[in-house]
Amino acid sequence: MTQAALALSLSTLRSAPARWGGAAVGAALLAACGAMPGPGTGPGTTPAAPVAAAPAPAPAPAATGPASSSWSTASPSSTRPPAAPGGANVAGQARTFSTQLATYTAVGFDTVPGWGRDDFAESWPAFLGSCKVLTGRGAEWRQICQRAATVDPKSNPAIRGFFEREFSAYQIRDDDRRPDGVVTGYFEPEIAGSRNYAPPYIYPVYGQPEDMLFADARKLPPGSGTVAARVEGRSVVVQQGLSTRDMGAPGLYALDLSGITRDTLDRKVRLRIEGKRLLPYYTREEIETKGAPNARVLAFVSSATALYEMQIQGSGRIRLPSGEVVRVAYAEQNGQPFRPTIAQSSSGKALSRVKTRGLGVELELDDGDDEVADGAVIRTRGFTLALPAASGAVVVPGRRATSPVLGSGIKDPSYVFFKEAIGGAGGPVGAFGVPLQAGRSIAVDPRATPLGYPVFVSTRTPDSGAPMQRLTIAQDTGGAIRGAVRADYFFGNGQQAATQARRMKERGQLWVLLPRGLAVAAATTSTIRTRGAAVGADLPQCLVPQEDACVDD
Repeated sequence: MTQAALALSLSTLRSAPARWGGAAVGAALLAACGAMPGPGTGPGTTPAAPVAAAPAPAPAPAATGPASSSWSTASPSSTRPPAAPGGANVAGQARTFSTQLATYTAVGFDTVPGWGRDDFAESWPAFLGSCKVLTGRGAEWRQICQRAATVDPKSNPAIRGFFEREFSAYQIRDDDRRPDGVVTGYFEPEIAGSRNYAPPYIYPVYGQPEDMLFADARKLPPGSGTVAARVEGRSVVVQQGLSTRDMGAPGLYALDLSGITRDTLDRKVRLRIEGKRLLPYYTREEIETKGAPNARVLAFVSSATALYEMQIQGSGRIRLPSGEVVRVAYAEQNGQPFRPTIAQSSSGKALSRVKTRGLGVELELDDGDDEVADGAVIRTRGFTLALPAASGAVVVPGRRATSPVLGSGIKDPSYVFFKEAIGGAGGPVGAFGVPLQAGRSIAVDPRATPLGYPVFVSTRTPDSGAPMQRLTIAQDTGGAIRGAVRADYFFGNGQQAATQARRMKERGQLWVLLPRGLAVAAATTSTIRTRGAAVGADLPQCLVPQEDACVDD
């Protein structure tokens, strides 16, 4: 999610961080200079094969039947699957189908721009990493990953053939049937810090609070009234048949539904106890001015702005004075909506355009008018954010403030909590639970693109306009990553990766590869149509519901 991962599980940079926000997963929360090399050319990666000049990405023509070649080209153990139960569509059989967020149209692999030119060996390690998780997701994935183990990892034709045999390609379009979306970039930041509080290291990096409680949004009654609830461990359970008149009973608390944010991808509501009331967890301003006494401090850093960016990215590295590096990953988010302060031009126009659907934040492409050389702004995960005009000390639990507590000046209510991650030369662990691979891992909206799945992306490098077309693996999410045709390239770590990621904001198109025979988008038939696309509450929210990413009601 995630705030990291700021992650959720930005709705809530992925809208912020790698997985946070009022509508993010896990709540993610709070994400190149000159002719920028495409993903895969960053630190720790092998340069991709040269891509021949090509026209701008354009909608691929829809196939007249299921994607790719016929079922007879599949491996010997593959068989035509039976009809899916529960009104589900079957990948490889359904020509087109929809969810609330997107429409999927089957295409042949030969119509995917750049498919035949990609170096699939670069994506193979990331795909095998996903297999470690996907094998537990059902027989289809278990069999696919078993067959993947027999593929020559250095043979580009063998890997390409594997994907064409085992998967069907579906172009993703938004709910208005538009094929174009936004592709941005993110990276793993590194900031200076210390294990101990000592100026200039005065901003705490918090772990997950021990007093954070969770309620299942699907089990909360509708409306904005007050209901009675009990706390069982870390779970909040509404008591049916009881009212606020019963509040005097031991163990009962009053839960005011009017302040609850329900639209999180993981359907979790994050709460805290205050007296006999259950309240939404603290906002950023409350955490900075009151402290988080029930959260462990992992380290202290010198810059509130750098910490905020790390929350937006969802992970990062903290370099201690000794030279030791502490790697942190998204752990949780406060459940508050991601509301970044968007930078404005001298004319007062926002430099980053966003649109809101419910509590979700979607980034719109700015046609080159958000490139500013202003030290008072920061570009991250496609957003041009305004830096606070005034920033001061924050409260640190157990310490008496020696100067006025002004807070960071960052008004975004969303806040990401971290956990220490195992070090190593690999990338940070994304929302899918596997290390990210620079240039081949992307963050997506898990409602439209399931985590762990292969996704072919067609976009352009900034400035040069050279085609950037390659197979990636969806292994992360974030509050800022909201929308059907939305992808966020992971560029790695280091200054070059940071420069590339901050400049990346281009139009792009996506094709998700679905295992043949997989049941997807199970729903009854919608009777409402708009612009040719079916919509309605009877359509599923998620392409593939998963309890740890996107949860259908």
